Amino acid sequence: MSSSNPTEGQSPAVEHVEVDPEDDVPNEVEDGGYSTDIESYTTSLSASVFDYKWINGRRFHAYREGSYKFPNDEREQDRLDMIHYVFKTAMDGKLFLAPVNVEQPLQVLDLGTGTGIWALEVGDQYPDIKSILGNDLSPIQPTMVPPNVSFEVDDIESEWPPRQPFDLIHGRYLCGSIQDWPKLFKQAYEQTRIGGWIEFQDFHLITYSQDGTLTPDNKIYKWFEYLREACDIMGRPATVGAKLPEYAAAAGFSNIHHRIYPLPLGSWPKEQRLKEAGALNILQFLEGIEACSVATFTHVLGWSLEAVEVFLAEVRADALKKGAHLMQDFHVVYAQRLE
Repeated sequence: MSSSNPTEGQSPAVEHVEVDPEDDVPNEVEDGGYSTDIESYTTSLSASVFDYKWINGRRFHAYREGSYKFPNDEREQDRLDMIHYVFKTAMDGKLFLAPVNVEQPLQVLDLGTGTGIWALEVGDQYPDIKSILGNDLSPIQPTMVPPNVSFEVDDIESEWPPRQPFDLIHGRYLCGSIQDWPKLFKQAYEQTRIGGWIEFQDFHLITYSQDGTLTPDNKIYKWFEYLREACDIMGRPATVGAKLPEYAAAAGFSNIHHRIYPLPLGSWPKEQRLKEAGALNILQFLEGIEACSVATFTHVLGWSLEAVEVFLAEVRADALKKGAHLMQDFHVVYAQRLE
């Protein structure tokens, strides 16, 4: 018995495309000057946000402690940067799909920016964009940044501060970290200018195979089941990708586009781009299973640390086996505020 690809009902107002887009990759531009001032953080940083917490040998954020159950240490930062390249490879080199005019002085907001790598690349590649603001619970972003990039420490699930509306609001890989998705989209709507866009990129974190090679006793499959269970108990679901269009519609956005990228978990595909994306994906998975389990499995599911370590060894062993053609769906939804 194999896991199957989940399907979702489709609204007639939403364009759903399960293909890889063939648009040309935007041209690179020469590097501009960089700012090294710590004031690139738009929110004043107090010592408390650097008072990181440690759980089972991994470092976690201090601001709004406990609201995000995944580490922020250097190992996890490297994995998050790897995820960036997984998504970018899947999207054929693109950083976003929303049709904004990057030659205009746009205002851009990057929600849950993480290491800031998306914001930094956008700032480098599109110097005409006036401002790219990235926010996160952890001040882990670099201080050497392009002149149009800044970062702030903030909780995107709190009430957003009043400010000028944005031309593009971007959020990526937020599954498992948001409690109230409708509220998040509503706040994004309120701070998107009329004519502006939002874009969310995320997993619908269910692993499946298209050819019946994934069986329910596969430990990778079981690990994702446990992770989804923990996230559901926390009220921060990991199965959000397929629901992004309905969140956008409910918040008031129009002109909704939905693209689904079946993403391999492993280097088994023959097509070169998918092979590269799958190889990066399995590498970040192997690095990330401890990061994603160390607090969730112990604090939420009630496992002992020893039981987690034994199970993760079994997961790694199954990951090294050949024959199971694992897939996950990566969803990109972009939509426009028209009124």
